[in-house]
Amino acid sequence: MQLTRPEETAFTPSGYHHLGANSAGEWSGVSGRISVVDGSIRPGSYDFVAGRFMVKRNMGGGQISWLEAGWAQTGWAGPLRQHIYTFNTNTHTWQFYDQYALQPGDRVWLDLHSDADGVWGAWLWWNNRWNLLTAQRLPIGQTAYVEQYVEVHVDAGRPARIDVPEVTVDNVQLRPPDGGNARYWRDDVPTLTGYAPDQPQQTGGFCLNWVNRYDTWTAGDCGPDADAASRAAAQPTVAPAAPASAQPTSEPATPTEPATPSEQPLLGGLLGQ
Repeated sequence: MQLTRPEETAFTPSGYHHLGANSAGEWSGVSGRISVVDGSIRPGSYDFVAGRFMVKRNMGGGQISWLEAGWAQTGWAGPLRQHIYTFNTNTHTWQFYDQYALQPGDRVWLDLHSDADGVWGAWLWWNNRWNLLTAQRLPIGQTAYVEQYVEVHVDAGRPARIDVPEVTVDNVQLRPPDGGNARYWRDDVPTLTGYAPDQPQQTGGFCLNWVNRYDTWTAGDCGPDADAASRAAAQPTVAPAAPASAQPTSEPATPTEPATPSEQPLLGGLLGQ
């Protein structure tokens, strides 16, 4: 079922809007492909749109530890551009990797997984090889709960309508805790979405369409049925072989640190487990 975004909606509700899913159990990694789009993000604002994967654990006492990686378009870091980024709770810092130049229409492969020492690595497939973005020793062990989300944040102090063209996420795979072969995130994997199975997943004028639960899906502005795009996305493609270890074989990619507002909004990590 597709829902149409009401034309009379002049503003996107401020705050966070999440479209995607959480794993109900623990895994040792996640990988997949996310398409890049051009959202109507305003320069000098706290707006952002991101397509990302995350590994996380609730540490108790209101503390969540996590690592995420994906692409983002923000109001404070080159708002007319999309950036590869990571965020982790060791540094609590957005890290942008502008040596990987993105443009709308690109599709990026990402992989997050742990090694035997509990170091979690975020990797990007670029120039026909896996490139390590960051390696973090998080206090979550070798397994964690997994998120896959398209996330939109609207600056609370500057109401506006934010448009997000359809983002496609596909070929999403999970690594078992025992180190076995990765498997597709299908509907036999216990999964949390915050919605009943027959309930449309919609928030703030954005809609999610499960093309193939839960390894292939689209999210963005609610609009007419995009069956053609969904059928194209439903066909799995050959994913690059995953990197073997979170330990770098060379120096990790150097993040760029553009000037940022004093208090950037915090990404994700607040849903599910």
